[in-house]
Amino acid sequence: MTRRNSRSSVLHLRKLKGELGTNLPSLSRAKLTQLIEEAVVDAYTEEEQAAGFLTMIEEHLALPFPVKILGVDADVEKVDMTLDGQIVAICRRGKTRQKIPILDLPLPTPTPAGVEWIAAYRHWRRGDW
Repeated sequence: MTRRNSRSSVLHLRKLKGELGTNLPSLSRAKLTQLIEEAVVDAYTEEEQAAGFLTMIEEHLALPFPVKILGVDADVEKVDMTLDGQIVAICRRGKTRQKIPILDLPLPTPTPAGVEWIAAYRHWRRGDW
């Protein structure tokens, strides 16, 4: 029986995961819950709650800001929601635009103001609040 994953390929995957890390701030559970409750107030369906997060991210996230996506420099210009309810960042490099799921977006260091709303959105999406 041969091993399918060599140690070097596992290390490569860990390195790649680290490069794709989102650099989100570490917030207390109480702070995350407070942000989530603020975003979903008066929202009853999951779609309405996601729209609440989009509103909070639009209002609080300092845009535009630079990002590096797969080694390429780009700028996050705005955020939007896809037809299936996923919040995405609209990234631009020159004339090319690309939608990147906000939860997969590699944030710069230092992170832009308002990034705590992305952390709260991630926590809400996981359903563990």
